[in-house]
Amino acid sequence: DAGVHSKAWYAATCDRKMAEDALYRSNQDGSFLIRKSSGQDSRQPYTLVVFYNRRVYNVPIRFIESTRQYALGREKSGEERFDSVAEIVENHQRTSLVLIDSQNNTKDSTKLKHIVRVS
Repeated sequence: DAGVHSKAWYAATCDRKMAEDALYRSNQDGSFLIRKSSGQDSRQPYTLVVFYNRRVYNVPIRFIESTRQYALGREKSGEERFDSVAEIVENHQRTSLVLIDSQNNTKDSTKLKHIVRVS
């Protein structure tokens, strides 16, 4: 279990558009929620949705079968791995998360600060 189901930041029934709309409405840097990923792929079960600098970032959360752990974004050497999705959130409430804009190839970073609930 990823440790998401009882969490305030987990939007179980939320799709990408609903998540992005809710974050744009919040309009606070560091606003975030976690939703189920759009594709039914067991290797990428969730998406971390973060608002920063008037943009919404959808960061895939990967499940690593071999170690039963989770990691953010594309696989990279030396990446941080976590035992649950809750640990990812707790970690990035303390340490900045790097946000990569694949269209403009720019990098930003923010901590996860404000939980957004989708109504």
